[in-house]
Amino acid sequence: MTHRKTIVAYFSASGTTASVAAEIAKAADADLFEIRPEKPYTAGDLDWTDRKSRSTAEMSDPATRPEISSSIEDFPSYGTVILGFPIWWGVEPRIIDTFLESHDFSGKTIIPFCTSGGSGIEKAEESLHAHCRDAQWRKGKLLRRSNAAAWAREIAH
Repeated sequence: MTHRKTIVAYFSASGTTASVAAEIAKAADADLFEIRPEKPYTAGDLDWTDRKSRSTAEMSDPATRPEISSSIEDFPSYGTVILGFPIWWGVEPRIIDTFLESHDFSGKTIIPFCTSGGSGIEKAEESLHAHCRDAQWRKGKLLRRSNAAAWAREIAH
């Protein structure tokens, strides 16, 4: 079976990554899938200044794997996964690790993108590769909504 379809799979805590993912999906003529946690994050959960917040606790424990509320239908039909997430503590949120470890990416291409107020994607790329060695990884990029569509058209070729 030839894998030709593309999907943009993303996790967004505040809506920023969601808007970038929507721009990419539209520009790349790709399907869109939101990686939603089984237990949604509250504002308090996302307070990175609170050492006891859920996000801080998750990022402090590399073994944490938040559950995902749904899965991609017909995942085997996708050949390319454009994977989006915000940068948390310099890397991808643990729910992205859950996503990567929950699917068979053998023979698939993954192209990551991130949103961040200041951190780049480099450390996240190292971590992503370690969690999913069977995929063919392409270079990722830090994006904003203003440059998302142009990047999507660039990687689609």
